[in-house]
Amino acid sequence: MDSTAASAEPPFEYDATVDPAPRLRLSGRLDVHAVEQHWGPLRRRARDLGQQAAGAVLVDLRGVEYCDGAGAALLHALEQDFARADAEVQFEGMSRMVEEQLAPYRELDAVEPARAADGRGWWQGWMDGVDRVGRAAHSQFSFVGELTQAVGSALRHPRQVRWGDTLRVAEAAGFQALPIVSLIAFLLGVILAFQSAIAMRQFGGEIFVANLVAVSLFRELGPLMMAILLAGRSGAAFAAEIGTMKVNEEVNALKTMGLDPVRFLVLPKVLAGLLVAPLLALYANMIGLIGAAVVMQGFGIPWVAFFNQVTSALSLSDLFSGLVKAVVFGLVVATVGCLRGLQTGSGAASVGLSTTSAVVTSIILIVVLDGVFAVLFYHLGV
Repeated sequence: MDSTAASAEPPFEYDATVDPAPRLRLSGRLDVHAVEQHWGPLRRRARDLGQQAAGAVLVDLRGVEYCDGAGAALLHALEQDFARADAEVQFEGMSRMVEEQLAPYRELDAVEPARAADGRGWWQGWMDGVDRVGRAAHSQFSFVGELTQAVGSALRHPRQVRWGDTLRVAEAAGFQALPIVSLIAFLLGVILAFQSAIAMRQFGGEIFVANLVAVSLFRELGPLMMAILLAGRSGAAFAAEIGTMKVNEEVNALKTMGLDPVRFLVLPKVLAGLLVAPLLALYANMIGLIGAAVVMQGFGIPWVAFFNQVTSALSLSDLFSGLVKAVVFGLVVATVGCLRGLQTGSGAASVGLSTTSAVVTSIILIVVLDGVFAVLFYHLGV
């Protein structure tokens, strides 16, 4: 006898024999207390027994009266130790209790080899990733080409454009967005003015807060804030609307009737995005300046002085650089939202995935393009 537990009732015991065949006999209560006491010695004895065995090792469980999760973990570990020693383990006298406790480990052992076989190595995984990126880039370039062709056709034949749908989308994306744009722009102007005035007060230059807020809003924060709000509202709505039509086979129905989905669905939304983006950016700039002026009232700067300083600080380059950004951002948001909608798969869950992808992709592209514009305007001296 190799070991005996004194605290369990009945005690847990095990013994290992090689003659006439390799055999490991377990008996008693195989619970957490027994596992804690015998985990190390029992596994070492099992490894020795597996090295001595020429083929199969018998594990006799007829004497096991109780087994919990810890006991099942020990049995699974013993099975793994025998496998590493190139010995096949066979359980004898396994009760229903032990079978139920070992079932999760059996399922895991069945799944892991399939996962390992499906991995096919890091090189194949890298190649699959490159293939997915290539396919995504191809689909996006194809979509941009189809959209460019649709825009060119609309310029040549304006009457073919669905202007009613374009104005409807523009109203939903622009006019109905005014409350949230007003709130965010006003708070942004308040925060910028208040934080700047606290720093400027140390030098007696509170009046120059107007310069800082005006240039920041018109060149950078106004178009950027508008684009992010447009992506969250309209970009997601475009992706959800077209994605739902894709799931309901309405897009395929348009193709069956000989209608191009890009011209019929995408073009009105893109034109609406181009129309409302600069208007929303200009509106956000005005509301932000009002918020800053309200704050500067508390610092002793009257309205007339504030707006005179804003007029002297701003130039046409500040205004038009922000509007150019807004037009490009609006085009990106509308295009990405429609593209993700057309890429929607089957099922309701795919609509949610397309919507999320549209918003995330739009925001990433907006930030990247904003950095590109910053470098470009710097080298152009704008």
